[in-house]
Amino acid sequence: MLKPNIFLCMLLFSWISVVTGSVSYDGKAILINGKRRLLLSGSIHYPRSTPDMWPGLIQKAKDGGLDVIETYVFWNAHEPSPGKYYFEGRYDLLQFLKLVQKAGLYVHLRIGPYVCAEWNFGGFPVWLKFVPGIVFRQDNEPFKNAMRGFTEKIVNMMKAERMFEPQGGPIILAQIENEYELWEYDIGKIGKDYAYWAAYMAEGLKTGVPWVMCKQEDAPDPIINACNGFYCENFNPNKNYKPKVWTENWSGWLSEFGSPVPYRPVEDIAFAVARFIQNNGTFMNYYMYHGGTNFGRTSGRFVTTSYDYDAPIDEYGLVREPKWSHLRDLHKAIKLCETALVSVNPQVIWLGKNQEAHVFESLPWACAAFLANYDPQYSVTVTFRNMKYDLPPWSVSILPDCKKVVFNTAQVAAAKPMQMVPVTGGKFHWQSYTEPTASVRDKGSFIADGLKEQLSTTWDKSDYLWYITEVTIDGNEGFLKNGQLPILTVESAGHALDVFVNGQLIGTAYGNSKNPSLTFSGKVNLKPGANTIALLSAAVGLPNIGTHFDQWNIGVVGPVTLKGLNSGTWDMTKWKWSYKIGVEGEALSLFTAQGSSSVKWTEGPALAVKKPLTWYKATFDAPVGNEPLALDMNTMGKGEIWINGNSIGRHWAGNKASGACNKCNYSGLFGETKCLYGCGQPSQRWYHVPRSWLNPKGNLVVVFEEWGGDPNGISFVKRTS
Repeated sequence: MLKPNIFLCMLLFSWISVVTGSVSYDGKAILINGKRRLLLSGSIHYPRSTPDMWPGLIQKAKDGGLDVIETYVFWNAHEPSPGKYYFEGRYDLLQFLKLVQKAGLYVHLRIGPYVCAEWNFGGFPVWLKFVPGIVFRQDNEPFKNAMRGFTEKIVNMMKAERMFEPQGGPIILAQIENEYELWEYDIGKIGKDYAYWAAYMAEGLKTGVPWVMCKQEDAPDPIINACNGFYCENFNPNKNYKPKVWTENWSGWLSEFGSPVPYRPVEDIAFAVARFIQNNGTFMNYYMYHGGTNFGRTSGRFVTTSYDYDAPIDEYGLVREPKWSHLRDLHKAIKLCETALVSVNPQVIWLGKNQEAHVFESLPWACAAFLANYDPQYSVTVTFRNMKYDLPPWSVSILPDCKKVVFNTAQVAAAKPMQMVPVTGGKFHWQSYTEPTASVRDKGSFIADGLKEQLSTTWDKSDYLWYITEVTIDGNEGFLKNGQLPILTVESAGHALDVFVNGQLIGTAYGNSKNPSLTFSGKVNLKPGANTIALLSAAVGLPNIGTHFDQWNIGVVGPVTLKGLNSGTWDMTKWKWSYKIGVEGEALSLFTAQGSSSVKWTEGPALAVKKPLTWYKATFDAPVGNEPLALDMNTMGKGEIWINGNSIGRHWAGNKASGACNKCNYSGLFGETKCLYGCGQPSQRWYHVPRSWLNPKGNLVVVFEEWGGDPNGISFVKRTS
């Protein structure tokens, strides 16, 4: 029996030797198994797509020339309550990473656990805010204890599944914290102490792979500090023995309710990548490569449900042309140069006033050149090694052999854009239910003195909080005789407000991403005797960025006044108010098949149209075909959508985009407001419906309409070329 056992041990040792490896770095590149690698990466966030989409997204990334998939880990999704963890469905992190590994790609795991990412509360669970004595992201023991606990949870999970590269897994880099240097600057020493603690805490977890801190100039050794931005060619790590890493090359920009939709020309992205590579960059990641969808209530403050980000793979999982193909060809050209790029530093040769060459020549057979024209207006012809080359404005030509151009960043093939096409039979037969306005005596309500901050009351269990009070009007009030109605004024920290008087909606107000606070001021028609004023305050996602954003207020904070009475102006701020968390339909689960049977619905001529606080439902069969689907919500106002009990997300077609939209030239420095479209239109009209959420027949769609809309205009569309 001895010999078979020895043979088995030899086989086991051989297997371990093959599948395990090492990851390190030097001043030139990330080293995998001792070999320098030039690595091209793309961000795909697993919760922003459905598991059935993951293999296709990963394969498109691989076909597009990527080596690495980068993703955040979303703390509030995985630990919705203290010590209670969730890793299923869209949040099955391990399944996603194993699919990346199966495709032969590496992973950069950005644990954070602060992620920003235009994600609700920056990824922090709301319960964390209410831990006694806690102060987020500084040298504070309650926060550090919680952060360490979650970070250890994720690292130990990865170790148990052998997911780090030295164990044979795909993870070659991990990130702790995220874009912390500005917060640190604002708060001083307690910020610096925290940053160092976070770095050493992460290193102490012994993952066997390098840790990264992005936008953290003072990241201590051995942490790699990295760059985020539209351009990072001039970035240098804080030590010359660290590689030049670009963790976020913004491929577009986020969309916000009330704003036009940004886009970034692919010529500029390719130009930025080529400049980074020619300046010794050896790890570059697109943020985002696939943006996806903020399903449910996962988006950050005023961020749209769509997180398309103008990425190379669009929200629906289809390649965006010509962006995807142009970047694929760029990656091929760069990879032809890899041997030279990771071997030596470039020789820089000026070819003209705004032109230069970066030449990487390590051996006679390993030579690569990048010829750059930085002029944003004019094409030029340059001479390099006795040959002439034409360079369009704002472009780089890549010569993998220092002779022949195989790629120019500004020369893009024409492509047919994708369209949203109506689906045959895509209309619905709707039923409606209008819920009553909340009153002071509603079940589930409670009374408190003064105005309560919204998040500390709801804990984000709902977007909505009712503030209700009663106003008694004497029959001798002058406005009852002269018709000069009193004026109700409400000051709110945001984000949106619906004002009801005696059950009737008298007006709405809402803020925006730059100024979430709002003021409602309007005349109110009060009657003699008791009157009910009900204020429905709505959050539109929680903030995700800004120093101490966790301490920012939401909801009606006052003052609330009533002006124009015989006695002057009443300040109602410190009155007794009744509170109710959420709207009735949420409590009844009207968005589910079982819950929807608990109320009486109307249809046909009795269908409620353009009435606030109205729920709509319809059943439908899945549209034929396999094209991605969306709901056209152009005729609706504001609310939320569910398919078979799954929340598509917030809809807000009633919020039209305002801004400066114009034709955009690719050349010249790019910023998030340079290239915009959709002014005067809903910031988001179409809402992605994953096909995996549909049954062949008998599906249920439910829409909550807060403001009042016409459901007869809702229809299915398909994404197609």
